[in-house]
Amino acid sequence: MTAAPASPAKVRGETILAVDNLVKHFPISQGVLFKRQTGAVKAVDGVSFELRRGETLGVVGESGCGKSTLARLLMRLETPTSGRVTLEGRDLLKASGGELRRLRRNMQMVMQDPYTSLNPRMTVGDIIGEPFQIHPDAAPKGSRNKRVQELLEVVGLNPEHINRYPHQFSGGQRQRIGIARALALRPEVIVCDEPVSALDVSIQAQVINLLEKLQNEFGLSYIFIAHDLSVVRHIADRVAVMYLGKIVEIGTEDEIYERATHPYTQALLSAVPVPDPEVRADRTIIRLNGDVPSPADPPSGCRFRTRCWKAQEICATQEPHTVLRAADPHPSACHFAEVRPAVG
Repeated sequence: MTAAPASPAKVRGETILAVDNLVKHFPISQGVLFKRQTGAVKAVDGVSFELRRGETLGVVGESGCGKSTLARLLMRLETPTSGRVTLEGRDLLKASGGELRRLRRNMQMVMQDPYTSLNPRMTVGDIIGEPFQIHPDAAPKGSRNKRVQELLEVVGLNPEHINRYPHQFSGGQRQRIGIARALALRPEVIVCDEPVSALDVSIQAQVINLLEKLQNEFGLSYIFIAHDLSVVRHIADRVAVMYLGKIVEIGTEDEIYERATHPYTQALLSAVPVPDPEVRADRTIIRLNGDVPSPADPPSGCRFRTRCWKAQEICATQEPHTVLRAADPHPSACHFAEVRPAVG
């Protein structure tokens, strides 16, 4: 499996995927015979960002912040409430039928759990070759087994194991099978929804290295979703931090990890384990008060204010920077953004 040479129109660094004010509200209904909507869970609430060709955008945040819902919206596995997603200038949310099938061919997904994302009744060859049944022009029928074996070799597995079943592989090997399936149609964008969270630490490093190798070889663009900031740092070019359905800070890897300005980002980074005892002794751990508010009833103004040590009256009445534009230098949705946290 060889990478196709980039055409003049496909230049590394140009925008390949643009998300504008994406919203997904899940209605809350009451009643038995006559249901009425009494509220909504605001899982994703006005998310905007751009993904550039050949880069990895990390999306991080606590459980329940909307990361996985965002991934499902991008793949059209969920229908958004409003917003716009464009893939190479084509509106993904307005597409249907054959057009949607063609667009989806160019954007694939690697699932979180390598144990449940593979059909146990299908062989590895059938699992990886299934995309060719939907898109038969991607591989002639007589050459599909050869393509599947090539894909197995690309992800570091024995091509002779094409007739084995998922239970005959380890967790890391199963995730490699999932990656091979995502590569089958030669996509340009891959959404990785916490692809290493279910794996051992040593296996996580192997899968991360594989993803980087494939990106360099085939010119892939990744959206890499995770809750572990130390994992994201190894692979991401830029990082978006989510809290209660919104992106609160976005910037390059250095900007987020070395010069974070949003209090929530600073709190997350302070909780990352540090192996060096001297560094660990000198740093201040920021302990957030209270629980994460319900996405069905988020706080007014800044959603982080109920747990923020900097919160003032303006934070309750005015939402800071409701749209984070990629063109802004290191945008941060905080009225009192600063590089160093104001805590003792």
